[in-house]
Amino acid sequence: MSNYHIQPGRGRGYSSPRWQHARVTNRRCPAWVPVLVLLLTVVQLAVAEWVPGIDRFADKAFGARLIAYPLLMLLTPVLWWLAIRRTTPRPAPLYGAFTLVMVPFLVDVTGNSLDLYDAIGWWDDLNHFANWALLLTGIGLIVCRDVRPPWAVVVLVAGLGAVLAIGWEVGEWFTFIRHGTEIDTAYEDTLGDETLGTLGALVAGLVVARATRAVSR
Repeated sequence: MSNYHIQPGRGRGYSSPRWQHARVTNRRCPAWVPVLVLLLTVVQLAVAEWVPGIDRFADKAFGARLIAYPLLMLLTPVLWWLAIRRTTPRPAPLYGAFTLVMVPFLVDVTGNSLDLYDAIGWWDDLNHFANWALLLTGIGLIVCRDVRPPWAVVVLVAGLGAVLAIGWEVGEWFTFIRHGTEIDTAYEDTLGDETLGTLGALVAGLVVARATRAVSR
């Protein structure tokens, strides 16, 4: 991010850091990329829910995921649009940030489709760390464009990641853990997942702080 070259803005408002930030975030990601991520996720969820006889999809609440995942993936672009709809001049859509927010859902579904959660013992731990790093980098690039100083960016992004990690684990508990076969190990696994998610969010905070600092310069 710090190697991007920011062209001088044209017209009123485009010389400010927030507009430059929007242009840098969006520079190398076309609109079709987040759309493709969404479609690949939905297709795999539909297969998991409606194609019978696939044991690795059993008892993992894919019916709920088929509804929840697309809604959660679209939530960030919708909230962004609602926030800027009356802004003049209107910034370009942050397709790169939107993609970062959506990719963790695709990774999770693809891991189930390829049976990686059962085949690779550390796959779940890697997912909680890496997916939270991606998710919170995307969110941070959207919400931290005006946050200063850099340490406040790190604290904000890491804090959001911790809250989302707790919320995710609560959702997992109510959807399939409490009535599933993993209840004996759920407590330890939940603590580990929340820790890994928070660490991933901390890494995201450092990345976003560096990116926003480069833009402000």
